[in-house]
Amino acid sequence: MVLNIIGWIVFGLIAGFIARAIVPGKDNIGLLMTIVIGVLGSVVGGVIFGLLTFGFRGFQPAQWIGSIIGAIIVLVIYNKVTGRKKQPRS
Repeated sequence: MVLNIIGWIVFGLIAGFIARAIVPGKDNIGLLMTIVIGVLGSVVGGVIFGLLTFGFRGFQPAQWIGSIIGAIIVLVIYNKVTGRKKQPRS
């Protein structure tokens, strides 16, 4: 049980960092929020994958691409809602 929680935290951290690297601009969020965004993004990615494949198979950590796409979606929504990220000036 404890190893599963640690695994989700590490997985969320990695997915969150990748999402932060892909979304342009500077993010002013900390490590904890990066983990939360990564874990939520993984869940969102799993749901999207389930809808696209016409069936929910549960979340599988091997679905990195879906998790990263979900983390990007969650990060963009978070930035829009909180107004944290400003567009860089040209």
